[in-house]
Amino acid sequence: MESETVDGVTLETWTPQEVHDALAEGQIVLIDVRTPQEYMFEHVVGSLLMPMSFFAPRYLPSQGTKRIVLHCGSGVRSEKMARAAIAAGIDKIAHMGGGFGAWKEAKLPYMGTDMGTGAPSMVNPE
Repeated sequence: MESETVDGVTLETWTPQEVHDALAEGQIVLIDVRTPQEYMFEHVVGSLLMPMSFFAPRYLPSQGTKRIVLHCGSGVRSEKMARAAIAAGIDKIAHMGGGFGAWKEAKLPYMGTDMGTGAPSMVNPE
């Protein structure tokens, strides 16, 4: 995990493996900021959708015991939204470096689409 200070708040950048492990342990809320179409085509199982075009930090879930981690396709949109959350007063926020592309490069499982049927299909690239 890398971190930097933005307006006095620590912005964390997590690796896909760190996100995978923390999600499996129930330690984080993973929020996908991609479009609904991108999410429906393929997404991390257990992630919530809050598209960048509708992103409003005031609607983020409470962080009582879980860290919020944002992700997108490449890490650009999620970092931008993490910075917007900090500007809105959120003091615990992280994003996944490299986004969903890095998740797939790390050969982590995700929900995809069976191109033959159009149905959701679990992808376990290991």
